[in-house]
Amino acid sequence: MTSTTTGLPDRYRPISQVAPDEETTTGVIRSWRARDRVLNRDVALRVHTPGGPPAREWITRALTAGGLATPALSMVYDAAEGTGGDGPGGAAYVVNEWLEGQTLRHRLAESGPLPEREARALVRRLAEGVAEAHRVGLAVGGLTPEHVVLRPGGLAGLLSVPAATGTVQGDIAALGGLLELALTGRTGNDDTPPAIASPDLAALVRRARSGDPSTGLSSVATMVALLAERPRTGPQDQARPDAVGDSGWVRRLRDALPPVPGTSGPRPGGAGRWPVADDEDDLDWGTTFPDEGDVAEEEPTGRSARRRLAVIGLPLLALLMVIAFALWFGKNVLSVAGSVDEVQGSTPLAGAPASSSAGAPPPSADAAGPLPVTAASVFDPYGDGEPENDDDVPLSYDGDPATAWQTLGYRGSAEFGNLKPGVGVLYDLGSEQSVGAVTVLTTLPGTTVEVRTGDDPNGDLDSFPVAVSGELTGTDQFAFPSPVATRYVLVWITGLVQSDGNFTGSLAEVTPLAAG
Repeated sequence: MTSTTTGLPDRYRPISQVAPDEETTTGVIRSWRARDRVLNRDVALRVHTPGGPPAREWITRALTAGGLATPALSMVYDAAEGTGGDGPGGAAYVVNEWLEGQTLRHRLAESGPLPEREARALVRRLAEGVAEAHRVGLAVGGLTPEHVVLRPGGLAGLLSVPAATGTVQGDIAALGGLLELALTGRTGNDDTPPAIASPDLAALVRRARSGDPSTGLSSVATMVALLAERPRTGPQDQARPDAVGDSGWVRRLRDALPPVPGTSGPRPGGAGRWPVADDEDDLDWGTTFPDEGDVAEEEPTGRSARRRLAVIGLPLLALLMVIAFALWFGKNVLSVAGSVDEVQGSTPLAGAPASSSAGAPPPSADAAGPLPVTAASVFDPYGDGEPENDDDVPLSYDGDPATAWQTLGYRGSAEFGNLKPGVGVLYDLGSEQSVGAVTVLTTLPGTTVEVRTGDDPNGDLDSFPVAVSGELTGTDQFAFPSPVATRYVLVWITGLVQSDGNFTGSLAEVTPLAAG
């Protein structure tokens, strides 16, 4: 039996219309919030009138989307050409997962434009889902603020997948329009386009909406890469203080030396990275790449300067490195030897066991004793709702290295089967503490992690900045570059290892350490 008003099965009961009617070349699509009477849950229901052959292409696209599994796109539960064909009362329909939250249109109407960080994260997550659809040959379409839902926990999703029609370039342009709308509250479809404060995001919007293949974006994956955060310095570079290694002498000498003629641009910054232009459109090609004649005229002068630099600078550099090594040796090695002599009764008896366990990392100079963990929970903002062994989380801080919390097993790749960017455990220290390091023990060496800190347990991943990251080798101590005042410590797993045919990761003991 079917409904007399929509031609739909009685299983789905429309509750309220959630978006304007979508005019297509084959009919009209109306979007509803509906109730699935069989499974007793809310769903997103879209009805195409007429049904039958005119809606066949749309139904085929919906069946293709049914194979996708990404939090940025609502899952397809059901799709059929309906009953009644293309005659009166006939209708085809697609049933999607219902996404709880506020639409982007309502959010902008209530609060105005989003902060740059939120807008960047919103569009990046949508673009990641659209890129997955493009990989299986499906152009999504329907990327409008009425269909974009801001979900709890900082997630975002597209409610109606897919639209009746779509193209890859149309998806790219629509994502650019959503980014512009999120940043400014309006789009540049009129004669006075809105101004975007960030030059790189303004250039990205311009390229996304460009119809010129030479200047536009070639894929949504490119947009994802451009919206992603810049890479952070690795843990070794972060943790090395100025007094160790070159003691600051070599760096100061390097900064004081004049640049070699024939080269241009600043030296690498303190993090060891060359400055990167925000957008290729901002390059001055005439000054960045000089004419061949100018280079030829400067070449003799460049060779002479390099000879002077080699004759004078290199011996001086070698001398300073010897001095720096002597200072380091006297400060570290001799002081350690002196401290050993001062300790009474510190010489162990023959055959006596060592005071620390084998393989344990040396204590960090910036960390003191362990901080108690009052509670912990799985942090899985990109998950599909399936628990990640939540009941085993206490095993990761129970003081027993033989017990551990493990992720679920994933197939296909160490990147969580390409289903999500990671999962972690959020540790509550009870109150704000000064943290200097975190010790992590795993039963699955090779797992890669990021140690993050934050103050809001309900925030999204971006609200927990990375303090340090690296690969687990067994028992590892991750020393922070500087002490961090925080209540919550997040150990975020980014890469898994193969075990028993699946990819998984584990945390056997996580111990935050107070700053020394």
